[in-house]
Amino acid sequence: MSVSAPQRTALIVEDDPDIRELLATTLRMNGFAVVEAASGHDGLAALKEHQPDLITLDLNLPDLDGVEVCRQCRAISDAYIVMVTARQDEIDRLIGLETGADDFIGKPFSPRELSARVSAMFRRPRTGPAPAVQGQPAGNEMLRHNDLVMDVEGRVVTLHGQELALTRIEFDLLETLLTGAQRVWTREALLNRVWGDGWSQDHHLVEVHIRNLRKKLGEDMSNPRFIRTVRGVGYRMMPNDNRS
Repeated sequence: MSVSAPQRTALIVEDDPDIRELLATTLRMNGFAVVEAASGHDGLAALKEHQPDLITLDLNLPDLDGVEVCRQCRAISDAYIVMVTARQDEIDRLIGLETGADDFIGKPFSPRELSARVSAMFRRPRTGPAPAVQGQPAGNEMLRHNDLVMDVEGRVVTLHGQELALTRIEFDLLETLLTGAQRVWTREALLNRVWGDGWSQDHHLVEVHIRNLRKKLGEDMSNPRFIRTVRGVGYRMMPNDNRS
């Protein structure tokens, strides 16, 4: 007799009742049990009580700033977080911040778009960077480029020996570039590899995440050491100057 997987739970933090209902209906259709909250304080309380697998979080809440709510959520939960905003230009600002969100979506959005983004997120590994364990057996795949080291299985990236705080998307983008270091990756190829099928036209999504990744790598755009833009095509890794 087969045992069905436990139902996933989604927490919707949204003060607009119409948007909240659209989110709830869409997520229920995708198999989620849904918990709703109309404010940041209520959302944080619901997070602690229900331990959801997914959180949709409005940027403009009546009590707390959505970015601050996101940071507090991330401090106590590894749930996937989708930030929702009524202003498209806010998405660039959000991606430039260390919010801990996994994705961003603008209002108005279609239920199909939301479903596609949620499905893509759950196809990526859910666990974050694993803590270092003394005496951990060797064998983890390690990718190296100049002073950059990636532990693929542990999902840890260090630069000059210091761990970088990468989001899941940033880690997956960097891993893709490192594993195909001699390849020029088109924006479409990166979308399909990291976000999944159905994203081939959303090139802007790649560009803003690459921009944020470069900031965390401390890139000098006039003389990059890690990620090179191939104009009109996409991105590739710079030549590795390590001699070891």
